[in-house]
Amino acid sequence: MTDDKDVLRDVWFGRIPTCFTLYQDEITEREAEPYYLLLPRVSYLTLVTDKVKKHFQKAMRQEDVSEIWFEYEGTPLKWHYPIGLLFDLLASSSALPWNITVHFKSFPEKDLLHCPSKDAVEAHFMSCMKEADALKHKSQVINEMQKKDHKQLWMGLQNDRFDQFWAINRKLMEYPPEENGFRYIPFRIYQTTTERPFIQKLFRPVAADGQLHTLGDLLKEVCPSAVTAEDRVSLCNSLQVLELSPCRPSWPQSTHRDLPASASQVMGLKVCATNAQLGSLLKYFIQFSKEY
Repeated sequence: MTDDKDVLRDVWFGRIPTCFTLYQDEITEREAEPYYLLLPRVSYLTLVTDKVKKHFQKAMRQEDVSEIWFEYEGTPLKWHYPIGLLFDLLASSSALPWNITVHFKSFPEKDLLHCPSKDAVEAHFMSCMKEADALKHKSQVINEMQKKDHKQLWMGLQNDRFDQFWAINRKLMEYPPEENGFRYIPFRIYQTTTERPFIQKLFRPVAADGQLHTLGDLLKEVCPSAVTAEDRVSLCNSLQVLELSPCRPSWPQSTHRDLPASASQVMGLKVCATNAQLGSLLKYFIQFSKEY
């Protein structure tokens, strides 16, 4: 894990330049300027948009303000999906910055869950962590942790603290050498179809003959159409990788912006080797997405 820390850090600090614009039908007392942010791919919208909410509320009457929600090109954005996943599913082929529309009324009850507070996000996140550990360790690791460990894990994510988060998360990524891997690989392959938003199945990291399974093996079994004819690469937009070339997208000169340093902090990985062993990939990537 120590040797991989630089890669883990680059994945953690992946950012998406985003422009938030108030919906045109919202009632305002003065013009509401767009708001620009670099959104962390591994976080959730509810955790990182307090400044966005305050910015637009200043231009509105308090009686016109209700629960905030976001949409992209007519699609409401699910707060319980990681930001990077939302971008990869809906906007990965679009020009940057990512343009998100902000709403304070007409909440889409059929499309979104209400999020009354950040406590709801914490409950969802910890539920996902417990589900993953049930597959990896029969819940033994997370059940042996103290409440303060769970809180540190959550606060590390909420406050964007890499070292604080990984000090606890590394325990969830370890297994005895003699076991040669986890019981099952926790994964989800997200789709844009509403009938089946994601694929999730039991999949062991080691084959019956003792060979370590690769990402290609997993995709062939659960999502064969995602593997190319050459059997070498797969389009998995949620994965991230380092890019060496500099990236300086156009960025408005406002007081609330933060310039991205490189392409690795902006975009997700477009191509991932299918012969990569799942045990190593799992350190960096939890969720995959696909487009059709």
